[in-house]
Amino acid sequence: MIELIGVEKNFGALRAVDGLSFKIERGEVFGLLGKNGAGKTTAVKMLTLQLKPTAGEILFLGRPTAGNELFIKSLLGVVPQHLNFDQDLTAAENLELHARLYHLPGAERRERIDELLNFVELEHIRGAFVRELSGGMKRRLLIIRALIHRPQILFLDEPTVALDPQVRRKIWRLIADLKAQGITIVLTTHYIEEAEALCDRVAILNRGRLVALDTTAKLCAGCSLEERFIELTK
Repeated sequence: MIELIGVEKNFGALRAVDGLSFKIERGEVFGLLGKNGAGKTTAVKMLTLQLKPTAGEILFLGRPTAGNELFIKSLLGVVPQHLNFDQDLTAAENLELHARLYHLPGAERRERIDELLNFVELEHIRGAFVRELSGGMKRRLLIIRALIHRPQILFLDEPTVALDPQVRRKIWRLIADLKAQGITIVLTTHYIEEAEALCDRVAILNRGRLVALDTTAKLCAGCSLEERFIELTK
């Protein structure tokens, strides 16, 4: 689905990403783990075409990003870590605005908004202003906004940050449901137990380099994932 080949990103003398090479398979939940400054955010920004690599290549369905930007962007849904709704619009109006940006026709827009609000059990807040919603509701709304155009690949940047354990579990169930629909999910998280619960494979980054890539079961052989993570990111 996605392939990185020797990808690097420099900011002046700082090399934020150093020679990343790996594949993300169709339909898997792929986790990116690393301490602050490990290169996760920079890698995701390149994968979502917000930054261009200094060197190397990223392929989507075998196509390079250069010359295929519109096609690739149509494949992607992006859920940022920080909430970026229009606070003066209602939940439904925020979804309507996003659907219009993707040029969904009127009838399809209304049908898709209804479908997604029902999917995350938020139909009852469609007329509420976003500023009135709880943190968990905003997170679910952020995820379905990214799904409005039916992307094949969903990027989730710290989707459960600052949420209480009960709400976090709801988001986990939502991610599992999305995987069951065949959506490829790329997840960054600081929560080790989240990666263990959700990810088919995990890539661990340290100082911009890939230091481990495998299933959580294999990474945890003889120890916990947290212990393995600490060992690899010293």
